[in-house]
Amino acid sequence: MTLTRHGRAPAGYDPSAFPSFAVTVDVVVLTIEGGRLQVLLVQRGLEPFQGSWALPGGFKRPYETLDEAAARELREETSIQDAPTLRQLGAYGDPGRDPRMNVVTVAYLAVVREVGEIVAGSDAAGAALVSVAEALDGALELAFDHGRILADAVERARVDLEQTGLAISFVGTTFTLAELRAVYEAVWGVTLDPANFRRALIAEDGWIVPTGKRAQPGPAGGKPAELYKAGRSWAYGSPIRRPRRAREKGAR
Repeated sequence: MTLTRHGRAPAGYDPSAFPSFAVTVDVVVLTIEGGRLQVLLVQRGLEPFQGSWALPGGFKRPYETLDEAAARELREETSIQDAPTLRQLGAYGDPGRDPRMNVVTVAYLAVVREVGEIVAGSDAAGAALVSVAEALDGALELAFDHGRILADAVERARVDLEQTGLAISFVGTTFTLAELRAVYEAVWGVTLDPANFRRALIAEDGWIVPTGKRAQPGPAGGKPAELYKAGRSWAYGSPIRRPRRAREKGAR
């Protein structure tokens, strides 16, 4: 008799009568470094695709949820202990996507302010932050269908940046307006007017709250920028709209 997490299978049920397949999770970790949108990739140490770059991920264990599997793989393969934004992106199960067997993967999108020290897991040959543009333009050989998954994740981030408060996940608990503007510019691949950006944020209460503090002085000197924290309105959307040219570029 087959045991499940919720008890025994019904009498007469034969699992072998159905095609077997495995379930994996893959996590797209996005961050911004040096003003560029970056993705965390691991270099596979084992076949298949040994030596190729891939998204962090692995097989779901029998008694863990998909969310638990995604969080575990993130810890084990990259040393990231907690991602404030970790949400399901989609499922991918095309035949032949994995040469080992029939594998369906559930992809997740994670957004972090900074990755910190990158430590590859035991089955990875390495791990690194890579420019999303570099990863998608064919400069790197990505394993499995991870190029497709990454492209879908980036487009989801672009949409969510306009429709949700995702921008706040890219910055710390306090931030300057320039840091926040850099998020939109990096994800959308545009240049935004600083004055218009500021007006959009302060037009209504609830988007940003002054902390009364200032950032550390930059190397060029001058008056340090004012620090803000997120207001309550971010729970309902974003005050910044995606430029049409950025939408058209992303659709191609």
